[in-house]
Order: sequence, then C-alpha cells, then structure tokens
Amino acid sequence: MNPRAALRRIWGLMYRHIALYRRSWPRLLELAYWPTLQMCIWGFTAKFFATSMGSTGAVAIGMLLAAVLLWEVALRSQMGVAISFLEEIWSRNLGHVFVSPLRPWELVAALIGMSVLRMSAGVLPAVLLAWALYAFNLFSLGPVLILFAVNLMLMGWWVSLGVVSLILRHGAGAEALAWSVLFGLTPFSAVFYPVAALPAALRPIALALPSAHVFEGMRAAVGQGIIAWGQLGWAFGLNGAWLLAAALLFSRQFRAARERGALLAIGE
Repeated sequence: MNPRAALRRIWGLMYRHIALYRRSWPRLLELAYWPTLQMCIWGFTAKFFATSMGSTGAVAIGMLLAAVLLWEVALRSQMGVAISFLEEIWSRNLGHVFVSPLRPWELVAALIGMSVLRMSAGVLPAVLLAWALYAFNLFSLGPVLILFAVNLMLMGWWVSLGVVSLILRHGAGAEALAWSVLFGLTPFSAVFYPVAALPAALRPIALALPSAHVFEGMRAAVGQGIIAWGQLGWAFGLNGAWLLAAALLFSRQFRAARERGALLAIGE
C-alpha cells in the first residue's frame, strides 16, 4: 500500500465536499446555525436562573454553557460523518466512489476529516458568542478541554459509524437516524445534570456511555477546579471499546452491501 496515494484519495474525497461549502453560503450558514441557536437559548436561560442563585450563579452558568458547547462537539462530529456519507448517497455517487481505487477505510478517514472541519466551523462561532454575550471562556478550562473534546469527537464518530452501517443495511429508510440517534442518547449522557440524578435503573446505561464520564469530569473542572482523571480514563476506555465494535459492524455491513449490489441501489 502506498501511503502517499492513500492520502491523495482521502484528500480527493474531502475536497469534493469542501467544494460544496466553498460555493454555497447557505451550507456554511447551516453549520453554525444550530450551535449558535442552542447557545442563545441555553445562555439566556442560564442567565435568568443565575440571577436568583446569588454567588453560585456564575458557577451554574459556567457549567451549563460548557455542557452546551461540549455536547455540540459530539453532535456536530457525529452529523459531520453521517451527513457527508448521505451526500454521497443523495448525489448517487457511492457506486462511482468504489469503482475507483478508494478503500473503505479511506472513505471513513475522509468522512472523519470532514467531520472535524464541520464541527470546527459550527462550534467555534458558538464559543465566541458565549464569550461575547455571557463572558464565558470555554478555553479557561485549560488543556483538559482537549481531552474532553477528543472523547466527545470519538463518541460522535462511533455513533455515526453505527448509523452508516444501518443505512448500508436498511437503505434510505434509516436516513433519519443520522439526526436522531445522538439526540436520543442525551438523557443518558448526563449533559446538564449528574448521573446520580437519573433513576437507579438507568444509571448503568449512562455509565456505559463515554459522554457521561466526560460531563462528570467537566462539572468537576468547572465547579471544583480539579481534573477527574478516573472519569477521563473510563471515557477513553469506553470509546475504544465502542469504536472497535462500530468498526467491526461497519466492515461487516459494507462487505454485505457490496456483495448484494446495494452500494449502487441505496437511495433509489
């Protein structure tokens, strides 16, 4: 395998998607629209509640805004992979892509690259808005912010690989999962409240998700100024296990779709 040729193929597929955004301002606007809207809604809500909480209000608003911004990292990372894959289906390009020498792992690498770009373009304006409107600087969390963001991006990627696998298996009928799966995990991810606030029967589900450990660690960093290394360790370990399972599922479903000719028929 020639690494340079593989990088050219990955970049070629990424450039095909970048060109769509370069020539379409509505697409660029859509990337930042939802994170910015979420920041406005939750920011004003947090500011309202903070006025009645006295000295603890600043900590509460910091926790809420950090939770909103970090959860958008996971959401935009997941949708960045899933939507980029759907773009190939909607344009009837998936079959053409695999007539070329492109390998499945190169497709996944290109989708992950687009996910990073889409997530950055969507979340960074919301981060700046939080600083401008509410004087909240997410980067004040320090270097641990990178570990939080990496874990949430990894979660977004393995969730999207699972979604792509379902689309390969069930076709266009599974497309709606690209928007709904990660939202469905929000109650179990302890984004806005600790895991202890969940009913006892639901806590094992939450603790099986890396996001719950990330947000427990985030609250410790914002509220107490400490780094919960144990929570970060659990988050990385769970992400590794889920990512491996999602990769195996994708490999199996891709092989099955190629054998039955579904790569040409998806979306029709």
